[in-house]
Amino acid sequence: MSGKIEARLKELGIELPPPAKPAANYVPTVRTGNLVYVAGQVPMVEGKFEYQGKLGKDYTVEEGQACARLVATNVIAQLKEACGGDLDRVRQAVKLNGFVNCTPEFVEQPHVINGASELMIEVFGDNGRHARSAVGVTSLPFGVAVEIDGVFEVE
Repeated sequence: MSGKIEARLKELGIELPPPAKPAANYVPTVRTGNLVYVAGQVPMVEGKFEYQGKLGKDYTVEEGQACARLVATNVIAQLKEACGGDLDRVRQAVKLNGFVNCTPEFVEQPHVINGASELMIEVFGDNGRHARSAVGVTSLPFGVAVEIDGVFEVE
């Protein structure tokens, strides 16, 4: 389907990937009422993990932001699937939870997850503004640098 959000993605030069299949025993999205919960997404491109390593050791804040932006495109791809292919049904990005695989002394998690937050605003405008958590962790699945999940209001 094409609509306002699809046109915006095209304008931004973003092509959403096919939604990734779950890596374990869970579903990629759950809808309850008018909320869609998107399970944690990771930096995956064409079925391969990108950005495997730690912030503060292997990656700079700027590289972490690029990683978070990539992860956010995977979140949007799952959301699109949950909306039957129509992203114009998204009314509000409600909350993002960002997890940053980092060294103990790394404290720039909010700046890393800004890569995802900024993309949500670029794509959905003011409806992309959301509440958020940005947490540092000692490891993430498959050694990836960033994982993000989200909650979205849809019609």
